[in-house]
Parts: sequence; structure tokens; C-alpha cells
Amino acid sequence: MLDNSGNAIVLGAGGAIGQAIVKNLLEDQRIAQVVAVSRSSAKIQHPRLNWIQTQYDETSMAGVTESLSDLSGSFVKVSICHGILHDDHMFPEKRMEDMSVEMLQAIFHANTVVPSLWLKLLRKILTGPNPCKVACFSARVGSTGDNRLGGWYSYRASKAALNSLMKTFSIEYARRAKNVKLIAFHPGTVNSAMSKPFHATVPEGKLFEPDFVAECLSEVMDKMHVDGQLSYVDYAGKPIPW
Repeated sequence: MLDNSGNAIVLGAGGAIGQAIVKNLLEDQRIAQVVAVSRSSAKIQHPRLNWIQTQYDETSMAGVTESLSDLSGSFVKVSICHGILHDDHMFPEKRMEDMSVEMLQAIFHANTVVPSLWLKLLRKILTGPNPCKVACFSARVGSTGDNRLGGWYSYRASKAALNSLMKTFSIEYARRAKNVKLIAFHPGTVNSAMSKPFHATVPEGKLFEPDFVAECLSEVMDKMHVDGQLSYVDYAGKPIPW
């Protein structure tokens, strides 16, 4: 449970979901300060918001965490919202012939490498007396056991790899940052630019607004206990098979 006040971080704050999470945190009076990190300039202005613009190379990311060292131990919520499914030149593979080195590298970098670097770099500033919940945006299609349809090779594999890395991180965090709980979070299909090409195939009532997902994430994080384990759950807090 989240009982004590503290600070929060939103990484990848420039997208629709990231902005919704920032707004949700600013409405939560338990959160003293929100740090939002994005490649884009500030999308939101608020006296309790510190918006940091950066690139997502390791040197720049290390600079961000170093700039937050004065707040070490004060963070209670961290949301890592990075992710890409497609762009103007790439689209999810329908068959194996669609797979390419370029797409695998681009998707893995955004969905797996960048979140993993944050988990590596954040450990020093998250360690402290406050229980801290860290949620990475994963996806149900990253589940090996739930893979019934195939396709989407790069995206599916990048999220499965993220889950595997997070499991490994959780073991080390349990030793070196005992106050931290890691969560691999599936938001469902969110009404955003990332999901727009697939809206026609989404079942009725299953296309979620970013504000709804932000509230779901807040509730999931509040209910989680620090137990040294990685939890892989959906927007309703229900476990997803690995």
C-alpha cells in the first residue's frame, strides 16, 4: 500500500499515456513532486512538476538520474512508459517474411533497452526507507504462455525480453534495494497514436482512454506490497501467465 507521501517519476512522459499519468499524479495530494522525463518539451505546466527534456542514450539518461540525486530515497512511484509498435516505416509483422534486422533493432531498443537502462540507473536514487513501486509498461502479447495467434514478432519478443530482464532485475533489487517493488504492467489497448491502426479490431468496451489507464495503474501500484518479486499484471491487477 502507498501510505506515506513522496515523489514520483514518469519516464516517457510525452506520449498520451505518460501525460495522463503525470496528470493523475498531480491530482494525488500524497505526491509532493512529479518528475517527468521526455524527449519532447514540457506538455504540462504545474508548480509541483519538474519536466526534464533529454535524449535516451545512456549518457543522457545517467545525467538525468544524477540530477535527481538530491531526491534519493524519496520516490514512491516510478512509471516507465516507453514503447513503440509501429512508425511510418515499420508495421507489426503478420508473417515471418516481414521480419527484418532494422525493425528488430528499433523495436527492441525502444521497448527493451531503454526501460532496462532506466532500471539499471535508477537503483541508487530509489533505494531508501520509502516503499517504492516501479511499473514498466509491458504487454499481454509478451506472454509466451498466452501466445495463440503468432505474428508481431518484434513487438512480442521485445516485451517478452523486457519481462525476462525485469525478473532478473527484481532478484537483484531484492538484495540491493529492498524497498522497491517491480511491476510489468499491461495497459490494455489504449486510445493513442500507437494503437490507432488497430482500433477497428478492438472489441467493444476494450479501447481505453489514457486517463482510465492512468487511474488503473495508480490503483495497481497502491495495492501492491513490496515483496522482492516481479508482478506481471493487467490494468485490472489480474496476473498474466509468463
